[in-house]
Amino acid sequence: MALMFLRLYFSFLRVSFMNNQKQQKPTLSGQRFKTRKRDEKERFDPTQFQDCIIQGLTETGTDLEAVAKFLDASGAKLDYRRYAETLFDILVAGGMLAPGGTLADDMMRTDVCVFAAQEDLETMQAFAQVFNKLIRRYKYLEKGFEDEVKKLLLFLKGFSESERNKLAMLTGVLLANGTLNASILNSLYNENLVKEGVSAAFAVKLFKSWINEKDINAVAASLRKVSMDNRLMELFPANKQSVEHFTKYFTEAGLKELSEYVRNQQTIGARKELQKELQEQMSRGDPFKDIILYVKEEMKKNNIPEPVVIGIVWSSVMSTVEWNKKEELVAEQAIKHLKQYSPLLAAFTTQGQSELTLLLKIQEYCYDNIHFMKAFQKIVVLFYKAEVLSEEPILKWYKDAHVAKGKSVFLEQMKKFVEWLKNAEEVRSNGPRHGKQLKSGENWIADTPDSCWHSEPPPVRPSKPVIPLLHYLC
Repeated sequence: MALMFLRLYFSFLRVSFMNNQKQQKPTLSGQRFKTRKRDEKERFDPTQFQDCIIQGLTETGTDLEAVAKFLDASGAKLDYRRYAETLFDILVAGGMLAPGGTLADDMMRTDVCVFAAQEDLETMQAFAQVFNKLIRRYKYLEKGFEDEVKKLLLFLKGFSESERNKLAMLTGVLLANGTLNASILNSLYNENLVKEGVSAAFAVKLFKSWINEKDINAVAASLRKVSMDNRLMELFPANKQSVEHFTKYFTEAGLKELSEYVRNQQTIGARKELQKELQEQMSRGDPFKDIILYVKEEMKKNNIPEPVVIGIVWSSVMSTVEWNKKEELVAEQAIKHLKQYSPLLAAFTTQGQSELTLLLKIQEYCYDNIHFMKAFQKIVVLFYKAEVLSEEPILKWYKDAHVAKGKSVFLEQMKKFVEWLKNAEEVRSNGPRHGKQLKSGENWIADTPDSCWHSEPPPVRPSKPVIPLLHYLC
């Protein structure tokens, strides 16, 4: 009996073991995740968003205060971030815009928009307040609004003249109050818009409203920040990109201040180019004759006055040499260098104002470069002797035309020389004439050799009561 029980027991174990050794069939299994409601993406449906906005605007009517309140409240219910382009299309054009700037016929529209409003600056200022309040409330709309305006400017050909005028006035007001950045104007340089004259006409209305809100200086500052202050002439085709054409067009349109600004900018650019080229010619050692001819051609071409040119020439001359750092040596170096360039400087001091400008430039340079403080009088005397400067501008500078920089030091240096000039002028007006004819009178100073400028004064001749200049310079 026990033996039988053992056999049955081992048989059971063998069967169990064999069953466990059988390969289990593969089964499909996985873990199911329940998607959270907040993670489910909504279908992009600008049409439904448009219907909601237009329905709300229809209820508010043309009361822009009510419109602003509706838009403020709707931001909590509607997805402005996702449908920013649709929102701004509606507020500007009355509905969603198709490529090119047209409204689809089968879409809902509203008359509570910029294009359906009256064409006057006051109405556009009111609409600008609606955009200001909306963007201040929802800051994330700033970038979307700038992109919208850039797009609208590219669509200008698809709008009517009245719609373009309204958009131009609105844009000018928004630029003035800082809602928009001036970089959006890059869209106006589109080749097709420029070629057909749309850009220039739009710019007239835009700048009028902008300058009406701010002055030309504020407008210039905004343009300068985005490096557009020198690109305004690109509003015209290449064959019309001249200062004369720009000035004529915008002056006739009532924007004289903008015309003057562009003319000044063009002159500043021409001056920078002139100085750059002048320095290159000097570094190459070009003959003074060629340099003078080039400068005079540029003066005529860009209408640059001589007093401005002498300042450019002076700066160029002083930048062509590396100056000694020792004060006792720099004066001698300066005199030697400037004596060489005196003919060039003399070519552009044919007017009293030019001479006075040069004197002021010398004063400022000697003050700004401390090693030149004691060289001022020596430079002036050198230029007087070389016929670069004459008596009247020097006396005028000494009396009341100098600037505050180093005033006391330089006036003290010039005291004896000015006294000599006054005495020489009295003798010329009362006594016989002697010596070499200079630009502003006759004076023997031009015949005095360089080696005698710091020597003892010669005895005064009875027949020539002029006190020698050397007496005052020693």
